[in-house]
Amino acid sequence: MTDAHRPNPLRRLYDWVLSWADSPYGTWALFVLAFLESSFFPIPPDVLLIALAVGAPGRAFTFAAVCTAGSVLGGLFGYYIGYGMWNLFEPWLLGPIIAPEDFAAVTDKYREYGGLAVFAAAFTPIPYKVFTVAAGVSHLEILPFVAASIAGRGGRFFLVGTVVRLFGDRAREIIDRYFNLLTVVGAILLIGGFLLVRAMG
Repeated sequence: MTDAHRPNPLRRLYDWVLSWADSPYGTWALFVLAFLESSFFPIPPDVLLIALAVGAPGRAFTFAAVCTAGSVLGGLFGYYIGYGMWNLFEPWLLGPIIAPEDFAAVTDKYREYGGLAVFAAAFTPIPYKVFTVAAGVSHLEILPFVAASIAGRGGRFFLVGTVVRLFGDRAREIIDRYFNLLTVVGAILLIGGFLLVRAMG
């Protein structure tokens, strides 16, 4: 196979993640993947979640719960990296995995929006790992961080489960085509409503 036709490393990693859908350890793999993706792993857990849920629609919400638990716990690990071990991990994360300009922008947003910034990253296609580590670096209060992570990650993954339960085999096509747009619009409406209520208070 020539270099031109050899899959790039990220694609090979993607295919490896997807292969766990056919394994008896797929649920455990989903938990571990969701945990790791919240701080440094490049492939989002949605990939395996969708494959598992489409293969067993009756367990879609179980898979969503496993994915949520792994992601929130992984988010706490990312928070700890930023809070207590940033000097150690900064050379490995800032640049190779997290763009410095993105990281700087995120820390600025924390000063203005706090937990709402975490929710936006947890629910939408924005890289959640950037926000978990930045939350620790910024010393964001832990309870708002956890609450926003549960709401955002749970909302995202249970939305996947709901689409699979409703549409079955067509769910993959629907998610590929519309899911990111739906999450962005949903987050804008929810956060916009919250800010409006706060402004009127």
